[in-house]
Amino acid sequence: MTNATTTETEARAPGQHAHLGWALVLISIAQLMVVLDGTIVNIALPYIQADLGFSQANLPWVVTGYALAFGGLLLLGGRLGDLYGRRKIFVIGLSIFAVASLLGGLATSPALLLSARGLQGLGAALASPAALALITTTFPAGPARNRAFAVYAAMSGAGAAVGLILGGWLTGSSLDLFGTTVDGWRLTLLINTPIGLIAAALAPKFLAESESHPGELDVPGALTATFGLLGVVYGLSRAATHGWSDAWTVSTLIAGAALLVAFGFIESRAQHPLLPFRVFLNRTRAASFVAMMLLPAAMFAMFYFLSQYIQNVMGYTPLQAGLAFLPFSAGIIVAAGISSNLVARIDPRFLAGTGTLMAAVALFGFSRIPFDSTVPLANTQASYVTDILPFIILMSLGMGATFVPVTLTAVHHLRSEDSGIGSGVLNTMQQVGGALGLAILATVATHQFNSSSKELGAAAAQSGTQLNPETVGNQIFAAGATDAFLIGSIMALAASLTIWVFLNVKHAELATDGPEVAPIPG
Repeated sequence: MTNATTTETEARAPGQHAHLGWALVLISIAQLMVVLDGTIVNIALPYIQADLGFSQANLPWVVTGYALAFGGLLLLGGRLGDLYGRRKIFVIGLSIFAVASLLGGLATSPALLLSARGLQGLGAALASPAALALITTTFPAGPARNRAFAVYAAMSGAGAAVGLILGGWLTGSSLDLFGTTVDGWRLTLLINTPIGLIAAALAPKFLAESESHPGELDVPGALTATFGLLGVVYGLSRAATHGWSDAWTVSTLIAGAALLVAFGFIESRAQHPLLPFRVFLNRTRAASFVAMMLLPAAMFAMFYFLSQYIQNVMGYTPLQAGLAFLPFSAGIIVAAGISSNLVARIDPRFLAGTGTLMAAVALFGFSRIPFDSTVPLANTQASYVTDILPFIILMSLGMGATFVPVTLTAVHHLRSEDSGIGSGVLNTMQQVGGALGLAILATVATHQFNSSSKELGAAAAQSGTQLNPETVGNQIFAAGATDAFLIGSIMALAASLTIWVFLNVKHAELATDGPEVAPIPG
């Protein structure tokens, strides 16, 4: 695009954009696609393992590999959008994501699939912060932007549940293509390719390009942040199977922490930092970032463990397991719509604080799912209607009530040149929080797996009872999952406490735009 064209486009006020509706559709589809891909393979994991020969230790990386690449590169994606134009980076990100999805769907080995998932994470890291920043530059402050953020937040929140539903349906399906049968788990990846390419092709028609800003790309910061996060998450994941005294566990955790310290040192001295620390100076914004890290940490792990419990312990088919999460999608969309209307009349602290408390109660409810860990073994199962559904609904309402106000407060009063990096930080907190949360709670669950296995074996030996391997496996998994849910509820409670104490922006301020104005001395 020429400078003259860019100037002409930028001269048009955001509220006069001719295609606000279509612009929101494109942005929402892109955000839904990158978020749902974090969970769409969850239900397909047993089929992926059987088809490609994944080991049990490496299988979780199908999920965490995407989340880690996504979260670890989001700051880079946000900075690239600020420097070179958000629409351009949005289109590039969608294109990479679509091609990576094709490669993943055609993968013939674990290495190829994990590489494709990492490449998907790169594409998502470019597209997602640009999508959020494009809302800020396309929609005027006030009701129009609040509604756009509500749709965006609903896509972000519901995307994980939609991924489970869609993944369950596709996993149980197959497609005959040119005389070859395509397995259902491959369709969970291949479906992104046409959608991503079409969205990328239409973006120049319906989205105006943002103004580019001069600056340099902070490559040392990008490398230290990405590999630092990789080291920490890998170390936490390895601890789940090899213990905290394992040499590789300890060394990767230390190396990851050292790289993150180096990242902070580099950013504090860089002329054009990847993460300007000024975005954290606003107390409300910093609280929003912390809450958006803690709450998804609990939510992502909830999906991971509950989807397996419903299939392995309760015996649901992939499609039934996906449909079991349908109330979550409906609830979060309804709650986000209500929240977008209330945020103009109620301070964000009350909406998000109440929402996070609801999520904490729901996770505590999941931790009470019944199972029998005694001998003789009884294959006790939860009732979906009485033991699971109420807490799925409560969790969805809490997340919907939280995502809209926290998204608004996280990007409110940012400088124009920082809107991309601000949205990148917000999405980084969500994805990194999810990866860290899954690693931490998997470690908790694995510890309980091992403990329950020893207790059951000792009790059976003492009583002379013959153990049923399948029933034992179900009970051990349920014991670990409920422990993970309990720790997740504590994380959600910490997010709620952060919001109640530090989120102090008033609802009337959200209707204003532009950077925060410093008080005039005297």
